[in-house]
Amino acid sequence: VERAVVNVHYLADTLEAHLHNRVAGIDVVVSDERKQLMETGGGIVQARALIGDDPFLVVNSDNLWVDGPSDAIRMLAARWDDEKMDALLLMVPLARANHHAGQGDFRLAADGKIIGRRQPGKLAPFVYTGVQILSPRVIADWPEGPFSTMLFWERAIAAGRAYGLVHQGLWFDVGTPAAVGKTEVMLADG
Repeated sequence: VERAVVNVHYLADTLEAHLHNRVAGIDVVVSDERKQLMETGGGIVQARALIGDDPFLVVNSDNLWVDGPSDAIRMLAARWDDEKMDALLLMVPLARANHHAGQGDFRLAADGKIIGRRQPGKLAPFVYTGVQILSPRVIADWPEGPFSTMLFWERAIAAGRAYGLVHQGLWFDVGTPAAVGKTEVMLADG
């Protein structure tokens, strides 16, 4: 990773100061959402001029993972196939989604192709971890404004260009203070 584009909104000044003082060897650029929170997809579209023309890694801040036998980011990069993919999502089996309150997100084929989203009232075997690689093709024609990355994925799934890679290590949903506390206890014990 040579460049990091970081969306800021809540506690933006604090986050910018932290990034300025902590990140060495990486070009950190801020995409400012102080005026309007753009959500996951809209934030990426707003930052597209900062992202460049190559496939890019997206990491949500409400998750934490511990690598298994292989480094998750390197596994994603090695699995990326620009000829057939617009989105490659790091997934974890629902049964190993620590502190996650959902019922799963996706179903995967044996080759990793995403073959469907969870249906209402049903379970899906895999949870999106908040880590993905996207092609710039995915964001090229979207108008600016707040929206979820789910819209990118729906288009990629319909085109047969969305894939998942199953994470072999630990994964924690740390989107709430309670989940952060539980995760800290689990990691301290292990």
